[in-house]
Amino acid sequence: MEFEAVIGLEIHAQLKTKSKIFCTCSTEFGGEPNTQTCPVCIGLPGVLPVLNKKVVESGIKTALATNCTINKMSRFARKNYFYPDLPKGYQISQFELPLASAGWVEIRTESGKKKIGITRIHMEEDAGKLVHDSTGGSSSYVDLNRSSVPLLEIVSEPEISSPSEAGEYLRHLRAVVQYLDVCDGNMEEGSFRCDANVSVKPKGEKKFGTKAEIKNMNSFKNVEKALEYEIVRQIQEIKDGGKIIQETRLWDADRGVTISMRSKEESNDYRYFPEPDLLPLIVDDEWIYEIKKSLPELPSQKKERYVEQFKLPEYDAEVLTSSKAVALFFEEVVAGYKNPKIVSNWIMGELLKELKQDEKELENTLVKPHHLISLLKLIDNGTISGKIAKLVFNEVYATGENPEDIVKKKGLFQVTDSSEIEKIIEKVLFQNEKFVEEYKSGKERLFGYFVGQVMKASGGKANPALLNEILKKKLGGKT
Repeated sequence: MEFEAVIGLEIHAQLKTKSKIFCTCSTEFGGEPNTQTCPVCIGLPGVLPVLNKKVVESGIKTALATNCTINKMSRFARKNYFYPDLPKGYQISQFELPLASAGWVEIRTESGKKKIGITRIHMEEDAGKLVHDSTGGSSSYVDLNRSSVPLLEIVSEPEISSPSEAGEYLRHLRAVVQYLDVCDGNMEEGSFRCDANVSVKPKGEKKFGTKAEIKNMNSFKNVEKALEYEIVRQIQEIKDGGKIIQETRLWDADRGVTISMRSKEESNDYRYFPEPDLLPLIVDDEWIYEIKKSLPELPSQKKERYVEQFKLPEYDAEVLTSSKAVALFFEEVVAGYKNPKIVSNWIMGELLKELKQDEKELENTLVKPHHLISLLKLIDNGTISGKIAKLVFNEVYATGENPEDIVKKKGLFQVTDSSEIEKIIEKVLFQNEKFVEEYKSGKERLFGYFVGQVMKASGGKANPALLNEILKKKLGGKT
């Protein structure tokens, strides 16, 4: 029997506000434990929450950017559960009347474009954080700095069919909130995190299987790997005659497995009821209109502009705009080097390749736009060859040094002395007499082989144009 996966994602995006959702405490990351708290965010008796207007504006921006319907009236609720990092014993969230609903985004899949529905977007406060004893003891400590930090929860429809689609959906949503400047999208610091609901069912079956929720995934790669593992686990369990239970599982990245954490709660387990200390939120058309006018250029709009303005292939434009940081990097380089396609090739072929290999974000690397501008100009003025330029780029990536300094320090200047190139060619041809005879007898494709051997012998420094010109003469003019 063939099975198929059904995946829905719940994204929590921490909003870039200076203060928390219901008080004036700082939201800055990395403060000393329990120094960014007050009676409101730690839930002391008698305190009253006051809603942060910027949180609502950020929610409306995100809803507009994801084609959601903004509900004119929404309401906060108390979500009751008991855990050491939840000081009030409940979380102020939204339930039956969220800020926005019924939206969608479009992603690119292996089979083409696909719309993924968004069930709802709602506002809520974050819980605190448990810090476990790193010395091997059994103690845990509670840091409430994160308590009441504002979150947007973006809940997808169960319309994602594979781990790769889940990754694309996540990348798209992260780009949206980064372009809107409502969330920094930092997965390692937990400001953009995801829980995944996944089930399997016989292919073509309409009824969904029993779902498991997966937590503790702090990168796109981990989300995809966790889903891959869980899908295989569930299918194997069913084939072995077992039964899938509804539960919450944790992803163990070191072992590459999901681990059962607890049985999955249903909504009625949280005993939601309207938050008595907050009035219903009313959003009028004028406020929505004003916020809509302030929206920046979004990824899909920027992609269209890149195709039209820079004459880039659609694929290039999509890759370059999939991250706000990459798009800004591209635009800064193009401002100083007026060949968008070459810039695109270097960013996609060298920079993004290194970032993917190292699992790094562009913001955390040493390569800056001025480095790439300088490197491309060194190629254009003949100082270095394209092959050497890749070696120089690798050095820039590793050290952050300027390309000119690397070329001088390592003596990587391009060989433009025709007599020196001629000597190298003569040596290569002498060492490959058999191939020379074959070339002259008609195997002209060997010309590329000779070019490669000369480049290798020159350490990649030979000027390509001069090399080709001299080589053609030495081989009798054939190409």
